[in-house]
Amino acid sequence: MSERRKPYPFDQLEPKWQAIWEERQNFHALNPGEKNFDPAKAKFYILDMFPYPSGAGLHVGHPEGYTATDIVARYKRMRGFNVLHPMGWDAFGLPAEQYAIKSGQHPAVTTRENVAKFKLQLKRIGFSYDWQREINTTEPRYFKWTQWIFLQIYNSWFNLETNKAEPISTYRGENPDSVRLAYVADVPVNWCPELGTVLANEEVVDGKSEIGGFPVVRRPMRQWMLRITAYAERLIKELDDLDWPEGIKLLQRNWIGRSEGAEVEFSLDKEQKIRVFTTRPDTLYGATYMVLAPEHALIERFVTEEQWPAVREYRERAARKSDLERTELAKEKTGVFTGAYAANPVNNEKIPIWIADYVLLGYGTGAIMGVPAHDERDLEFARKFKLSILPVVQAEGKTSEESIGFIGDGVAINSPVINGLPTQLAKKKIIAWLEEHNHGKSAIIYKLRDWLFSRQRYWGEPLPIVWENDKYRALDERELPVVPPPLDDYKPTGTGEPPLAKAKEWVRYSGKAVRETNTMPQWAGSCWYYLRFCDPQNDERFVGKEAERYWMNGEKPGGVDLYVGGTEHAVLHLLYARFWHKLLFDRGYLSKPEPFQRLVNQGIVLGEDNQKMSKSRGNIVNPDDVIDQYGADAFRCYEMFMGPLEQMKPWSMRGVEGVARFLARVWRLLMTENQAGEWELSAKLKNIEPNKAQQKVTHATIKKVTEDIESLSFNTAVSQMMIFVNAFTNVETIPVSAVRTFLTLLNPFAPHLTSELWEKLNMGFKAVRGDITEQKWPVYDEALLAEDEIEIPVQVNGKFQGVLNISVAATKEEIINAAEKLPKVKQRITDGYIKVLVVQNKVVNFVTK
Repeated sequence: MSERRKPYPFDQLEPKWQAIWEERQNFHALNPGEKNFDPAKAKFYILDMFPYPSGAGLHVGHPEGYTATDIVARYKRMRGFNVLHPMGWDAFGLPAEQYAIKSGQHPAVTTRENVAKFKLQLKRIGFSYDWQREINTTEPRYFKWTQWIFLQIYNSWFNLETNKAEPISTYRGENPDSVRLAYVADVPVNWCPELGTVLANEEVVDGKSEIGGFPVVRRPMRQWMLRITAYAERLIKELDDLDWPEGIKLLQRNWIGRSEGAEVEFSLDKEQKIRVFTTRPDTLYGATYMVLAPEHALIERFVTEEQWPAVREYRERAARKSDLERTELAKEKTGVFTGAYAANPVNNEKIPIWIADYVLLGYGTGAIMGVPAHDERDLEFARKFKLSILPVVQAEGKTSEESIGFIGDGVAINSPVINGLPTQLAKKKIIAWLEEHNHGKSAIIYKLRDWLFSRQRYWGEPLPIVWENDKYRALDERELPVVPPPLDDYKPTGTGEPPLAKAKEWVRYSGKAVRETNTMPQWAGSCWYYLRFCDPQNDERFVGKEAERYWMNGEKPGGVDLYVGGTEHAVLHLLYARFWHKLLFDRGYLSKPEPFQRLVNQGIVLGEDNQKMSKSRGNIVNPDDVIDQYGADAFRCYEMFMGPLEQMKPWSMRGVEGVARFLARVWRLLMTENQAGEWELSAKLKNIEPNKAQQKVTHATIKKVTEDIESLSFNTAVSQMMIFVNAFTNVETIPVSAVRTFLTLLNPFAPHLTSELWEKLNMGFKAVRGDITEQKWPVYDEALLAEDEIEIPVQVNGKFQGVLNISVAATKEEIINAAEKLPKVKQRITDGYIKVLVVQNKVVNFVTK
């Protein structure tokens, strides 16, 4: 947009006010103990999910949530809250390391450049972040405390009696390492040779790495694990008191996957047993085969010689699949017979043992009993491989044969111990029988597995661990931070050893000990960043006690009052952060049991072609281009005007243009251009009282915008402010008081424009103390919203004749008299009427002869 065509000088006033806010530090939140801190002020902590600073910078979808939180932050400040609204960078990650491998540039340099680009873009949009609290997960001053938290996890165990984590020093068992919440284990992992690292399940798509699309294979490796499973029950139960979308709570519960049932032992011989977990122990008599995960440790002990080649080949194929691919319900079932048999404990019948990739080692025991008559997946498998099928639960109104495929509750059949019992009673009785005969016990299991925590990467937090004589120990807290050494070559070693292993001098901790060369996953820094924002300059503690108690305080369990981000973090980030938080709470470092009280997920912003924005589609819209053409305030307002925050919606430059026209009308409501082409206050502005109609629209706007910000319904708040502008356009005089109220309401949405107009009003009229960001939020008067007149339909013999506009206070006689004067009514009652029916404020009906 050329200089001549700009509807108002946003290109001048926006940089002006951004510089003023930075100079005055308007948005710095004071901590307890700071000068001018007011303990009487209530706190409000508003947090965005901090971004990974990629080289591409922002596209218009990223600032949607940031704009929403910024509106709430500015609004809450005007409501008298001490608002914490920080921003930082989740800056460790594979992309910077991949760029280092290609270019040789240290990831820290790449990260620094990307952060500078992101920060510049965010500042251009006018967000009211407290930049004094900026953090970066890659800075030693920050990751020192990430490593410190790891040590607290390492030095803790979960006491089932107290149901919380306690110092490892309180453990009275013989082997503390067996119960530590951070431990080492040999586990099957997703190994990507090209990237040279282990990938989490969610980082593998169709057997390839999400980044780069490289092949991924399953292989056992020694890894650091965090015992998140100890917290499974609390992670489920303590969701109840959080103000989160029910869909997100359900995702978390499903991911944790709590199941009640029984553990049952099937015997191979006198020495060897295979344990299975089942939620339907009442179907034990119907178990006609067993299936083990291909990785199960027992397989090599009992597989027959003639079946070994087929088993080995199948295991190799399974190793190339992700867990998601293996458990896909729609895929065709595959499997291989091991040649071995196990005894069903309830009837001692020998049943064949198979391996199949739809059984996962990490869920339950890695082995299942196949009950094809009452499980869809087992039935499909049995029919394909011609295994026997025995119905043991009879559906109501069906024969035993008709009950094959029935998976609900019914009555036990073909099951001597429990015949004739309904399902729930049958479960209880068979579990009691199993316990009595030492064949099993009741059990609760979780789908959730311990967190595979180590990564074979350079660009991550080094683990504060050293190894000596093949045993590990933690470093002393005084040795933190452990900083990754500089490397000339960031490429994967190709051996499975992490890149840090190349730094021989750094690895050599002492004459006998070497450093751990695995690093932490990117999730680590984001597990606790919201706590560091409370007290980012503290070098003595990860967060000061007083600062944490103040900012994380409240009547509800969660400390952060409003947390906004994308649904892509609906499970893992939130789950991991809650886990770390609960452990730190158990250990007495935190005052609240949950990190985030209210969670809101913004919807995805699509490209103008209704497709997800991506480079390959060429539909990415850069915020800088929009701001250059229409200004930051138009960008902000359009982000909110597109539609409800949580919904997916397409971007439209025509929509931006429409919102820009609205802001231009706001400007021209107060400003006019003189003959010299300079802007000056409009002569229509007067220090007069608003009339009744103007008062009504003003207070209706106060009410609507206030309620809409509270409910995050920003699109309808913008619509109401458009109604206000329409009401005051083309009037002879504009009351300054009404305009000041309106500018205050618009300020959180369009802070630059409203700051400039407020300053102009203070220059032209009696100044109001402070700039607009320091004003109190207006309060509406309900009495001024009351309707003075109502519309009453008027009928003659039940047929509509017109509408009567009349005072709400009118009497029955006044209503009849006024209705008689309506032209159509007057014509039809010339000969009089028998009676008139008046339903107060609803309808008038004349009945003629």
